[in-house]
Amino acid sequence: MLIRAGFDIRYDTEVSVPMMTMLSIHPSRNKDLRSAHRIVASPEIPIYDYLDAFGNVCTRVIVPPGGLTLSCDFAIEDDGLPDAHAPDAVQHAIEDLPDDILVYLLGSRYCETDRLSETAWSLFGHVPPGWGRVQAIVDFTYRHIEFGYHHARATKTAWDAHQERSGVCRDFAHLAVTLCRCMNIPARYCTGYLGDIGVPLSDAAMDFSAWFDVYLGGAWHTFDARHNQRRIGRILMARGRDATDTALTTVFGPATLTGFKVHTDEVDVAP
Repeated sequence: MLIRAGFDIRYDTEVSVPMMTMLSIHPSRNKDLRSAHRIVASPEIPIYDYLDAFGNVCTRVIVPPGGLTLSCDFAIEDDGLPDAHAPDAVQHAIEDLPDDILVYLLGSRYCETDRLSETAWSLFGHVPPGWGRVQAIVDFTYRHIEFGYHHARATKTAWDAHQERSGVCRDFAHLAVTLCRCMNIPARYCTGYLGDIGVPLSDAAMDFSAWFDVYLGGAWHTFDARHNQRRIGRILMARGRDATDTALTTVFGPATLTGFKVHTDEVDVAP
């Protein structure tokens, strides 16, 4: 399966403003590219990339007075298979987890394990550990939160989403990640492209998506609390503890987002 994806994002500013973005695909998907993946800046200005502590590609740029448009358009090969299903994957005892996995058990900016621990154990303590417990958490989150872009708020945490029972895909992911961590299941937040491939077309404008991974049976496995189904055609961009580590854009000064378009479509040939 060939997928064409990309974006056009515009920020307007009155003065020069430094900005960091995570708008590149994750390095683990580079081998699947079938056309060049390059972020284009208009006006043309210097930009450069580096890898952060989680292995994500970060791009640094200074938005000039007047503003900046960042664009990208690429084709990528996908196996066309839904997210893997491994119901026999076991939950590890904490003492058996690799050292680098432990960070994904801890509370973080948007995932307040301390505030939701009692709730998590009351809801899922009776569910046998492992894949079934994660699925129970996903089922609960999917039913508990009402999706709507008008519910979006940059400061909304997992606790807020749980209390307000509303949010967008990142809120679904934050709540599910937090509940998993409360149950001693390592979980990490993911963001990327997810088009309407293999599912009915949505009337909503295309956007980036958020999902999460859990560590079971010695490997990471993908879950999606927003859609609660195994989906086709995910293109990972970044992953980390929560949305703090994977923010699409971080602006260090006054800037206004004035344009935002994302496309993700199955195609027959590369651009």
